Amino acid sequence: MIFRKWRGLKFRNYPLVYKLIVTYILLTVVPMLLLVYVSYTQYARSVEEQIGEYMPKFLYQANADIEKHIQELTTLPEMLFNSENILSILRRSSYERRSDLNKDQYNMNSYLARTYTNGRNADVLGVFVVSNGRVFYSSKAGFRESGWSQTIKEYAFPEGEPGKKADILLPADLKLHFDSDIPYVFIRKPINDNDNRRNLGTMLIAVDLSFIGDIVRNFETNERADLWVMEPTGRIVFHTNRSLIGTIDQDRSRYPVLNGSFRKSVDGEPAKLVSANQTDKLGWILVHSIPLRDLNERADLIRNVTVFVFGAIVIAASLIAIVIAYNMTRPLKKLSGLMKTVERGDFQVDLKVHSGDEIGTLARSFNSMIATIRELIQKNYQIEIRQKEAELYALQSQINPHFMYNTLETIGMAVEEGETEQVVDMVTLLGRMLRFSVSNQSKSVTIAEEVQHVKDYLTIQKFRFEDRVHFEIAQMMDDRDLHAYFTPKFILQPIVENAIKYGLETRKALELHIAVSEEFGARSGKRDVVMRVRDNGPGIPSEKLEELEQSLKRIGFEGRGSHFGLSNVNARIVMMHGADYGLQLHSIIDKGTEVIIRIPKIRGDELQHAENQDVDRG
Repeated sequence: MIFRKWRGLKFRNYPLVYKLIVTYILLTVVPMLLLVYVSYTQYARSVEEQIGEYMPKFLYQANADIEKHIQELTTLPEMLFNSENILSILRRSSYERRSDLNKDQYNMNSYLARTYTNGRNADVLGVFVVSNGRVFYSSKAGFRESGWSQTIKEYAFPEGEPGKKADILLPADLKLHFDSDIPYVFIRKPINDNDNRRNLGTMLIAVDLSFIGDIVRNFETNERADLWVMEPTGRIVFHTNRSLIGTIDQDRSRYPVLNGSFRKSVDGEPAKLVSANQTDKLGWILVHSIPLRDLNERADLIRNVTVFVFGAIVIAASLIAIVIAYNMTRPLKKLSGLMKTVERGDFQVDLKVHSGDEIGTLARSFNSMIATIRELIQKNYQIEIRQKEAELYALQSQINPHFMYNTLETIGMAVEEGETEQVVDMVTLLGRMLRFSVSNQSKSVTIAEEVQHVKDYLTIQKFRFEDRVHFEIAQMMDDRDLHAYFTPKFILQPIVENAIKYGLETRKALELHIAVSEEFGARSGKRDVVMRVRDNGPGIPSEKLEELEQSLKRIGFEGRGSHFGLSNVNARIVMMHGADYGLQLHSIIDKGTEVIIRIPKIRGDELQHAENQDVDRG
């Protein structure tokens, strides 16, 4: 019975797929594995020995290049002595007028930008000069800390000590942090005036350490290899994995050598070959670490040569692979063609792939990305149209013949009556309004500038209508906040114009109250800036008020109409800051109307960051 069972298990009775597998293993796989194992073992040992011998030499050369580059950067302060104007600014210790200080600040900052941060020195992240209590700077990135200028003074060398030499400040030694995650250090060097034998101040150069990656990339292209630079204490200054910059290498104290190679084994992790080299001047340690299994990938060449002898056996699999590869690459080629179409500016494309694999996921992501780009382009286009329309609207309101005629006629009457002071005031106001309209190309201005513009407009109307127009502007915010926070340009004047236009039609005397305050927003959940424009005009009928409120909800572009000013202002605010902000209307017949403008609190640096993101997306 056992014999019958054994006979039933004869090789010829197995399925064909099993026969092929067994035959393949017996005739090819086993001999090949033996050959590959012997060759691979010998070659891997040879590679490890060679890398362990030559890698420290490469690290030594890389360290020399790093030290040389750092040394070159320490000579940058000497460029200040190429300009007599800059030297005179540094030698100046006091000012009689604030304007002189501002002028020196502008000249010095411009010189620093031209000389150090505008492309000539790609590795210079920022330059800061502390001299006689002043801080001059030019930087490609801002600090997270608001009071950075006062903090930067703490790291300056004491004045009057010309013997100080350049040194390096690490991010861990500073109380300042850049907004970006770029690895950096500060080179601190005194500015010594050899002609007068005195110290003029201190220059702190923020150096982008990304150049280290460019240096080490010349001799290491394996993406799985780790390269880092650390202090003698083990604190990492630069790492190919940026998340580890600033951390401590806990194994530093267990390094057997600082100029050589050694094996490193940690429980649960693959063994690694570690090579290190320490610089003579900086004392920095450049470390290269690569898993041994990745290091031995080069031995695959020998294995592949051996496998090639038996390549005829895998022809069938190769044919299948060709078919599969063709099916996979076909949608990828189509995607490549569509991406070239998008590159030429045509975003009306659609990649139709209905599979549920990674290719299908990629196609859906591509379509979603194109749809998002189209939406962003449309949004930015709407914002630009609204902005240009608002500028044109405000400019036309100021220089249209009727406005100019009435204003000039009022000026002429004042001249005839000998009211010279009033004439000067009106001409000054008119000039300032025109300059505000045509000179500032930004989408936003400070709240103080916007309020001043509408105040100038109302003052001219006051000169014209005399006792028929009364206005009051209440600024319930700190004056510094009015100059610090920004608002979209031309949002008050259209509302004030509407109030005067409709108010004087039915009122002998129109009273306008404008208030600027800071209030909590129920929608935004934040402290917002609120501007209120209230008049004692005829009010708005309920049907007309409802129509106005409905028009404010339509954010798309509309032609000029009776409520163009209100809808334009509301649309620009919503497009720039979201649906939590915009206009609100309150009106009572024969009592008056109140328009409430709600915008977020945005400072200059936040506004610049947002505009840069819009430019990048565009």
